[in-house]
Amino acid sequence: MTHPHPHPRALDADQAHSRLPDLIVLDVRTPGEYATGHLPGALNIPLDHLAHALPDLREAAARRDILVVCASGKRAEDACTTLAGHGITATTLTGGTGAWTDGGHALHRPDSDRRTTWGMERQVRFTAGAVVLTGLTLGRLRPAFRLASAGIAGGLVYSALTNTCGMAALLARLPRNRPDRGALEAALAALRAR
Repeated sequence: MTHPHPHPRALDADQAHSRLPDLIVLDVRTPGEYATGHLPGALNIPLDHLAHALPDLREAAARRDILVVCASGKRAEDACTTLAGHGITATTLTGGTGAWTDGGHALHRPDSDRRTTWGMERQVRFTAGAVVLTGLTLGRLRPAFRLASAGIAGGLVYSALTNTCGMAALLARLPRNRPDRGALEAALAALRAR
């Protein structure tokens, strides 16, 4: 049985590091996550804005290989599948930025972005924990509030089974997690120049 979208090719951190000067690195995390640290030279085009960049990515892929990066690899795989559906070949970084730093490679952190910014996984853990605690605390007053805690528990199980995260999708819509138009256009202009 053939799959319409093959599993994307992947590089481990050391392979990506050795090839970095020859790659276009596309970071598909939210701007807030990107600001916490990214591979040197990475361009931030969040996953939910990928469709806007397709024409530029198609041209860039004709000149250089594209490495797609996220925090752990899941969103990068999703991006590679989307790109493959549009005839664009790309490679993922196995394990994402976590594996990059675990391999002893530094992330670029501009001084202007050294404010307190949390990665998406941390935002999800905080939000889920806060809702569960609130539901349990308010559940002492009204038992119906415990349903919020049960809803989060169910959502976490569903998230693990499907390897998706609805809460992350919702949190990605917060202003801090969305690119401003100027930053996205600057990333696209840098992509065209490579």
